[in-house]
Amino acid sequence: MFKGRTLMITGGTGSFGHAVLNRFLDTDIGEIRIFSRDEKKQDDMRKEYHNDKIKFYIGDVRDLASVKNAMHGVDYIFHAAALKQVPSCEFFPLEAVKTNVIGTDNVLTAAIEEGVKKVICLSTDKAAYPVNAMGTSKAMMEKVIVAKSRTVEQNKTTICATRYGNVMCSRGSVIPLFIEQIKAGKPLTITEPKMTRFIMSLEEAVELVVFAFKNAEAGDIMVQKAPACTIEVLAQAVKELFGAEKEETKIIGIRHGEKMYETLLTNEECVHAIDMGNFYRVPCDKRDLNYDKYFVDGNQERTKLSEFNSNNTKLLTIEQVKEKLLQLDYIQNELKNWSKDNAITKGEKLFGTN
Repeated sequence: MFKGRTLMITGGTGSFGHAVLNRFLDTDIGEIRIFSRDEKKQDDMRKEYHNDKIKFYIGDVRDLASVKNAMHGVDYIFHAAALKQVPSCEFFPLEAVKTNVIGTDNVLTAAIEEGVKKVICLSTDKAAYPVNAMGTSKAMMEKVIVAKSRTVEQNKTTICATRYGNVMCSRGSVIPLFIEQIKAGKPLTITEPKMTRFIMSLEEAVELVVFAFKNAEAGDIMVQKAPACTIEVLAQAVKELFGAEKEETKIIGIRHGEKMYETLLTNEECVHAIDMGNFYRVPCDKRDLNYDKYFVDGNQERTKLSEFNSNNTKLLTIEQVKEKLLQLDYIQNELKNWSKDNAITKGEKLFGTN
């Protein structure tokens, strides 16, 4: 499917863009284009990879012209560019709209004009029953995706979305904060102990992208079945991994725009969601505005699936969360550095320092 093809990643310098790049770089793909507005991160990536397959384009999804300039000859797009920090979007909601809604429309408009074969847009659990500006902008983004998918033939450009929960150790994840607090000997700050969140690794999230590229149809929203845990369990798991069980935990309360639990599949979407093993496929409503011709007598039987959220999915124990964390390169590197730092500190105490 990807042999000799060109893949463009918007927001390609972010943590998710990195993960998608790593997933495809060693395949037989022809070219990967990194599109972002951060020239420093692009330069860092250029020095890190030294790979002729990777091409860098500076631009902003808010600017249609810059998007078009980077899209000539592109076969597939993974659209990850976004404003995703919940508190920031609460204070600057119009900025979230400009990037997440208008920016997505720009990417899709350019993709259709350039004849891109398939576009996968990155959404979030916060788009389901949104209560904050970030989630609301992503919900609107999903509406734009579905509406835009109706304007073009699927055999020309297929437009769809992936939706999933918290990605461990990605930008904005609380796990690096916990580790920094442990290193500094400070109390771990948690918002609400019983708050639940879906958790998955970047690699697991990328597999949803690959699955969507291969299986999603126009207007689909693809959802990954993910486990969850409470914030209290997550904090305790991190403390135990770093030998900081005695560190204090400080409850700071729910921040702007936060929910007690997140939803990946709404009750309404469950009516027509399709179970695909490790994933759900939510096909779009393909009717037009002439509702009369779709009228059906009687009640349509409802599927037995109910809302899929971080409270009713599988909740992981402390040991299960620790096992999941230990699979991450970031955690392994932090543990190695933590062990070295502790050894140096103990040596200084034992032998003294000059």
